[in-house]
Amino acid sequence: MSVDLADVPAELRSAVAAALEAAGVEEGHLGVEIVAPDRIQELNNLYRGVDAPTDVLAFPIDELGPVAGPRELGDVAICPEHCSDVTEAAVHGALHLCGFDHETDEGEMLTLQARVLAGLR
Repeated sequence: MSVDLADVPAELRSAVAAALEAAGVEEGHLGVEIVAPDRIQELNNLYRGVDAPTDVLAFPIDELGPVAGPRELGDVAICPEHCSDVTEAAVHGALHLCGFDHETDEGEMLTLQARVLAGLR
């Protein structure tokens, strides 16, 4: 896999790589940033109109949906103070960048997420 994970914290690279592999993305780039509660709240308000902190936000760039191939995926922001598992948040955000959406699919994303997480443990 030739996915550029240089902009992903070292402790989350294997989880993000596993999520991308499960999604069929073999080439691409994404970034993951760990942010403070005030920053995640600011981003949530700015981009979603929700003036409250949240656990993870994904900002897809290419918005191709769940397809393979070279991708400029986008960025994920994770707030550890608002999530129970940073690794799960990283997988979740990476899958969103790959085009999955648990709010509109029929459980596909969360099933894939569970499979990725089980493989990491």
